[in-house]
Amino acid sequence: MNSELLAARKALRAELRSRRRQIPSEVRALAERRIASHIERHFHLHPGQRVALYAPLPHELDVAPLARLARLHGCRIYLPRLTDRRKHRMSFVEAHGPMRANSLGILEPGAARSIAPRRLDLVFLPLVGFDTAGMRLGMGGGYYDRAFAFLRLRTTWHRPKLIGVGFAMQRVAGLARAPHDLHLDAVATEEGVLRCPSG
Repeated sequence: MNSELLAARKALRAELRSRRRQIPSEVRALAERRIASHIERHFHLHPGQRVALYAPLPHELDVAPLARLARLHGCRIYLPRLTDRRKHRMSFVEAHGPMRANSLGILEPGAARSIAPRRLDLVFLPLVGFDTAGMRLGMGGGYYDRAFAFLRLRTTWHRPKLIGVGFAMQRVAGLARAPHDLHLDAVATEEGVLRCPSG
C-alpha cells in the first residue's frame, strides 16, 4: 500500500473514531439493540451454528445484545484471540470460561479450543468505517485480513459470511481498496442490514 493511501486511511480512521466517541450512551445502547434485531430478521441463526463475535474496545459497538440472541438460538460463539502480535495473527476460540485482557487490552477467552476460520459460519467484525461496496476500514492491524485471506485465494465448499457491525454514521462515500483488504458480505447498523455486492 502506498504512503499516500496509508496517510489518507489514517486521517479517515482518526476522524471516524472521533465521531464515534461522541455518540451518547443512550443512543449507543438503542443502536446495539436494533442491530441485534435486524440481524435476527436477516440471518437464520440456528442451533450449532458457529458464530464469531468480538470483545469491543472502548467506543466500539457492543455486541452483547447479539451474543444473547446467538445463545438464545443455540449458536456456538467464538471470539478472536491473538496468537502472534508481531505478525498480526489471531485465532478464534470458544467463548467459555474466564476472560483476560491481551497485550492490546482486548478481552479474550483464557483456555479454550480454537477453530479454523474457514469453519465459521457467520463472522461479525468490528469496523471503523465502511462503504456500500463492502469495503471495511478497520483499526489498521490487519488481523482479520490475515485470518480470512483464504477467501481471496479461492472458493471453498464452506465460506464464512463476513458481516461488519457498526453505527450508520461510520458509512463513507467510498474506500480505496488495497490488495489485502477483506470484502464484506453485509453490514449491520441501527438502520438495517446492507447487503454488499458479493453477498
